[in-house]
Amino acid sequence: MPTFCICGIDTGIGKSFAAGLMARDLLYKGERVITQKIVQTGCTERSQDILVHRKLMEVGWLDVDEEKLTCPYCFSFPGSPHLAARLEGRSIDPAVITAAIERLQEIYDWVLLEGAGGLLVPITENMTIIEYLVTLNIPIILVTSSRLGSINHTLMSLEAIRSRKLELAGLVYNTFASSPPEIVKDSCNVFSKALQTYGFQNKIVVLPKWPDHKNIDWQPIFSNCKQ
Repeated sequence: MPTFCICGIDTGIGKSFAAGLMARDLLYKGERVITQKIVQTGCTERSQDILVHRKLMEVGWLDVDEEKLTCPYCFSFPGSPHLAARLEGRSIDPAVITAAIERLQEIYDWVLLEGAGGLLVPITENMTIIEYLVTLNIPIILVTSSRLGSINHTLMSLEAIRSRKLELAGLVYNTFASSPPEIVKDSCNVFSKALQTYGFQNKIVVLPKWPDHKNIDWQPIFSNCKQ
């Protein structure tokens, strides 16, 4: 079954919206799809990102959500996962996350994971998000934007993905930032060239400003995620 992880070049870049909108599109096509937040910080009970996913998917809180399969770890401190866990006297076991993913794969045809922060954010004292994804060996969808700093963060993320020989299914270009059209056009061109330079397929899906989000063509990414 297709499984991939939606990662961002930074925090607050639009991973949750991208994941929720992709899941909704698949639901509309009659697919059995679920989303998972690998680790959530800054909340105490229900994962805020999973709630965003469900709202966009137009479904309620699910049994698998209640069983914590869709968010195995949730911490109250709004920081990186390794720090949030440490402050609560807890630790994150990647094997627990993997077991939850495998259970979801048994139930659903599509599993959309959402990362936490950027690719090099630590989820444990000794493992970053991207190092964990290497153990899963699944395609990454990278979310970027037109805000200042995005070119630098995007190119560094592409280098990190390439150096670890991970598959990049595509790039989601989030236009939520109020950037001048010159920046939007230029950075999108830079990203297109960079994908080719790094040996990735030139697959970019533009995420329009809210609420113009109902007719997004996700097929360039979905077609790369058949496993």
